[in-house]
Amino acid sequence: MSTVPECPQCRSRFAYEDRGLYVCPECGCEWSAEAPTPEEEAAPVVRDAHGNELNAGDNVTLIKDLKVKGSSSVIKVGTKVKILRLVEGDHDIDCRIDGFGGMMLKSEFVKKVG
Repeated sequence: MSTVPECPQCRSRFAYEDRGLYVCPECGCEWSAEAPTPEEEAAPVVRDAHGNELNAGDNVTLIKDLKVKGSSSVIKVGTKVKILRLVEGDHDIDCRIDGFGGMMLKSEFVKKVG
């Protein structure tokens, strides 16, 4: 019975061990047993202005008036926003705001709503 795990990228069950690494013959992926899976690496930890961890689907409110780049509009403090997904980078929240459309926000300007 083999104890080699399936490939973390393509989920192939034909992976094998070679010199301390696991190798997938189908996609060429190599990984060690201690290394985090790509899903664990891809999930960024994003926190709001008060240190609460944010997840996709959470509801947040703005804690500061924000100017919309390329427009004379302002999104007012207290505006409720639903997080669509979290991304890496300077603007780490991808969301949709009623009346404005799709936006990217910085997590330092929002707080999580219960």
